[in-house]
Amino acid sequence: MSSVRPHRPFSVLALLLVLAGCARNPVTGDREFVMMSEAQEIAMGRESDVEIRRQMGLYEDDTLQQYVEEIGLEMAARSHRPELPWSFAIVDSPAVNAFAVPGGFIYLTRGIMAYLGDEADLAGVIGHEIGHVTARHTVQAYTRASGAQLGLLVGSIFSPVARAAGGLAESGLGVLFLRYGRDAELQADRLGAEYAANAGWDPTGVQDMLSTLSRISEGSDRRGVPGWLATHPEAGDRVERVGPTLSELSTQLDLAALRVNRQGYLDRLDGMVYGDNPDQGVVRGRDFLHPELRFALRFPEGWEVLNTETQVVAQRPGEDVYVLLQLVTDPNTRDLEALAVDSMRSGGYRQDSGGETTVNGLDAFIGTFTAARDNDVQPRARVAYIDYQRSVYVLGGLADVRAYDEVEPAFNETIRSFRSLSAAEAEEIRPNRIRFYTVADGDTWQSIAQDAGQGIVASNTLAIMNGFPVNEQPRAGDRVKVVVEG
Repeated sequence: MSSVRPHRPFSVLALLLVLAGCARNPVTGDREFVMMSEAQEIAMGRESDVEIRRQMGLYEDDTLQQYVEEIGLEMAARSHRPELPWSFAIVDSPAVNAFAVPGGFIYLTRGIMAYLGDEADLAGVIGHEIGHVTARHTVQAYTRASGAQLGLLVGSIFSPVARAAGGLAESGLGVLFLRYGRDAELQADRLGAEYAANAGWDPTGVQDMLSTLSRISEGSDRRGVPGWLATHPEAGDRVERVGPTLSELSTQLDLAALRVNRQGYLDRLDGMVYGDNPDQGVVRGRDFLHPELRFALRFPEGWEVLNTETQVVAQRPGEDVYVLLQLVTDPNTRDLEALAVDSMRSGGYRQDSGGETTVNGLDAFIGTFTAARDNDVQPRARVAYIDYQRSVYVLGGLADVRAYDEVEPAFNETIRSFRSLSAAEAEEIRPNRIRFYTVADGDTWQSIAQDAGQGIVASNTLAIMNGFPVNEQPRAGDRVKVVVEG
């Protein structure tokens, strides 16, 4: 959650879905029915790119950004759609993910960079996402969504622009990255391998990165949701299915002569932030701590937490039950009750109860609001407007009325946990970073995680980050990633 980027409603060129008729697929050459011309696809991508960069933020490492962009542009130039205005960026998210939007705009998270082992792996991820764009999977998925917004977040649940139900069922934890069918994923894997090989990288990086993602799915303490596993399913099965493509490429190319560049890739990761970035607040267990804005709060036990540039959202796993924290930008009054009632009414909610109070010594208004019924969903919210350091924060829970009574105690507990963060507490919060360790005789992932890694990540996570099965130990002399504080 950032202190410098105000929230604005996200719109994605609502009139883009003009009938474009049939067009030839750039990859297969087959004619297919699409509801978006290439010009519209590019226009959508450009608007989405602005919002993605605003909502998620770019990772502040110009050298690493340029490195990814250069590899991406080199591969895109050899793809089926070299003429698109390709763009490649690392977003500042700990989630293990990569995604694309129509028009050639591709993003890797900082989180996935930590799990790749070399430049060939990186080329495999980039090539896969290029494949989704060149085969127009992004356009087809958008068409299937019938114009659902490509927004990254739940939207401001408590904002006037978010109407009653707020798209809870569709958004999951608030991320509506495009999802593809099984055939599209397999095709993107094949295209990724081909694009990597054509641009001079070892295409087995595609298989390597799929193996890593499969191991993540089997269990690690990965940070950040949602990740690749939510939008790119069945990685284990795809490891095998990309095999024939790699075999065919091996008959056409000298794979030994293609680039892998492990050393160069790892050198660029040295010092990279791992997990949450303190500039946007950090999640430590149940606690959310923001050293810059100097506040803290505690989310319900076991809930999944997504921290973004504009808001923090927690979801009860598998359910449409949320807690959200957001900074009110430019409030038109300091009367907290008036501000709350007006904002909620504008969003389609009526007030059931509420009044002024204090939360850990801070002036606040806490109330319960219910939205007008929308089909079978009728949201009810327990909301606090809290005055802190000349800013107003909205903190509250949202659930369907049928589930509300059961989760209201958790909402109240979170609201009442909001507190100021002392200077001493803030000073102690430092980012975790990727560093490197040379394996000695007798070392295990368990000993490395505890000693060199300071116990910050579990041993199985450390194994997966370094490209190993969790039951296989490192070799003496290996240079491996570890996670350390500061």
